[in-house]
Amino acid sequence: MRKIQVVAAITMLLVFACKPQEKIVIEKEIIQKEMAGHKKPKNVIFMVGDGMGLTQITAAMISNGYRLNFERFHSVGFHKSYSYDDLITDSAAGATAFSIGEKSYNAAIGVNKDTVAIRTLTEEAILQGYKTGVVVTSTIVHATPASFIAHNRHRNNYEEIAVDVANCNADILIGGGKKYFDRRKSDELNLVEKMKKDGYKVESFLDIDPEKATIPSGMKYALFTADDDPLPVAQGRTYLEPMTMATIKALDNTEKGFFLVVEGSQIDWGGHANNKNYVITELLDFDKTIGKVLDYIDANGETLLVITADHETGGMAINPGSNSDSLSISFATTHHSGTLIPVFAAGPGAELFQGIYENTSIYDKIRKALGWKEENQRIILDDRGTK
Repeated sequence: MRKIQVVAAITMLLVFACKPQEKIVIEKEIIQKEMAGHKKPKNVIFMVGDGMGLTQITAAMISNGYRLNFERFHSVGFHKSYSYDDLITDSAAGATAFSIGEKSYNAAIGVNKDTVAIRTLTEEAILQGYKTGVVVTSTIVHATPASFIAHNRHRNNYEEIAVDVANCNADILIGGGKKYFDRRKSDELNLVEKMKKDGYKVESFLDIDPEKATIPSGMKYALFTADDDPLPVAQGRTYLEPMTMATIKALDNTEKGFFLVVEGSQIDWGGHANNKNYVITELLDFDKTIGKVLDYIDANGETLLVITADHETGGMAINPGSNSDSLSISFATTHHSGTLIPVFAAGPGAELFQGIYENTSIYDKIRKALGWKEENQRIILDDRGTK
């Protein structure tokens, strides 16, 4: 621990004297030194609370009797969320920074600033023999999940992204957006049938309550939880915690390990709507899921859990006159803000995520924690990102 603190202090002195790209290079060198002698995790669970800043967490904590599962973390840091072309990132560029380790432009999905497709963490995990999964409360083609399993020049090309998702070869896919797969406007493809032919068991909200779905053992699985966007928690959506844990159980039966992405997507939507109750209920649902995942982490002993947000949404503030029974909340914008974003980590390698660093460093830290070779990082794939 002393070694990490000394290294972090030296890093801060160097980083403040450098340009942004030079800072990123220095952070990568520090990560290599920090990992020396640390136990490698077998599995990684990466959770994103979209739009979740410190105020969102604080408001939920106060509303929940001043207690959240976030308090169970001992390794906490902050990342700098700006994108390649804007101080204020969007979800696509933010998630792409996590997935490919490069700053890209707002709206980029798994492509660099030149719209070139770069291999993502999920794709690299698949190539290395890990089991993989994605569980979200948005559509499965939305910016954050798409940035890990697809490549496209623009986040709004949902039907193009759906083609990549259908071909991504992840083991478990859970989220909304069924219409982009089987009732498409741009062509007559039925991607649901294609996925079935490729070995997936595909179910939807039409077949089963998403909360009660059973993930089959030994085969790939896709669950469409809505035709378009899933409902908010306040309107009855309840699947994030049970489906996250069911996914972990299904993926955990592997010798190599697994890489899982989970997103509490609608915290962001509450911020855009400047609706404090929407924000708080979604964050409490996310926190409940975190609690169950932490229980698994503690019992398992060989899984790294990393939780962060792509950005803060709404410029949310808790105002004077608030109390535990009645929060006076104001919002500075209906869009995103440029504040530092908290990062929480637990399990083997959690110490790597302390300090202040670029959002792209999360990619590097996860790869280093897993011991993946540097020559396999940031691999150019093909021209899919330029279509």
